[in-house]
Amino acid sequence: MARKRSREAATRQQELVPLRDTCECCGGTLWMAYRSTLTVTTLDGLCQLQLNIRRCHNAECSRYRHPYRPEEEGRWVLPHGEFGLDIIAFIGTQRYEKHRSVPEIHQALCKRGVTIAERTVTNLLARYEELVTLHLSSLARLRDLLTSQGHVILALDGLQPDVGHEVLWVLCDCLSGEVLLARSLLSASEADLAVLLREVQQALPVPIHGVISDGQHSIRNAVHSVLPGVPHQLCHFHYLREAAKPIYEADRHAKKELKKHIRGVCPIERTLEYRQDTEAEVIRDYCLAVRSALTDDGRPPLSASGLKLHERIAQITASLARVSEKGACHAS
Repeated sequence: MARKRSREAATRQQELVPLRDTCECCGGTLWMAYRSTLTVTTLDGLCQLQLNIRRCHNAECSRYRHPYRPEEEGRWVLPHGEFGLDIIAFIGTQRYEKHRSVPEIHQALCKRGVTIAERTVTNLLARYEELVTLHLSSLARLRDLLTSQGHVILALDGLQPDVGHEVLWVLCDCLSGEVLLARSLLSASEADLAVLLREVQQALPVPIHGVISDGQHSIRNAVHSVLPGVPHQLCHFHYLREAAKPIYEADRHAKKELKKHIRGVCPIERTLEYRQDTEAEVIRDYCLAVRSALTDDGRPPLSASGLKLHERIAQITASLARVSEKGACHAS
């Protein structure tokens, strides 16, 4: 949908001048040709960029009369864009680090005073993904980084969003944290995984000194066939999870027993349905705290859900005790 109203006036201005004053092809002088304005929406408001455009006037030059734009323009915005790189980075962070939906990201931007359409958020999210892909697929950068490193410790794992969907296999280097290959496969057979391993092995400028993965048999067989003699270790998290199984079972049983003693939240909330006084609001907050404690599961083995529930219920009980003591003091 087209914009129905004009953009607001820019709150600040910035003049950008090219750093070069000589042509990179013929060495001639780059003369000032014209000025252009570009309004960019940033997280700090609207900024109007004053761009000084230069041209080479040597008729024999391959860049004759080609515009030479300020280099700093690329730090503000993508070509033909209206929204700054800071907004694109904000959208990507909200989506992939905080796992927020497009409507939630749109609301977060609106709260920060950014005038933007929800469809534009979707388009900018696609721009973010393209930039990340371009960064990860820069072979020259990866080769320089890995060459200075000397070797690679390869980690591979698969992510299946839902049953029946394709599995996204990601192969990365544990030392640098760089993603070496990411590809979706319909199956996780030994032959398919062997193809991925060979592709990474042939593209790397340095040898693979170790492999880390889970204990899936197809992964073990593929690593053994493609990388014979290379040490293959199970992920530390899987080791820890197996070792902590007895503790996990005891913690789960403790959480089940704790839940048996926490009953009656719904009846309390129903009795407060038509009350709007301060006391009712406080009781609703306590009911919400209890619900939150019951539904907030931990992530075993590093975070025990039973212990977390016990700690939160203890905090709620202590808070209720303090409120009761204050009420008794006021009553006296």
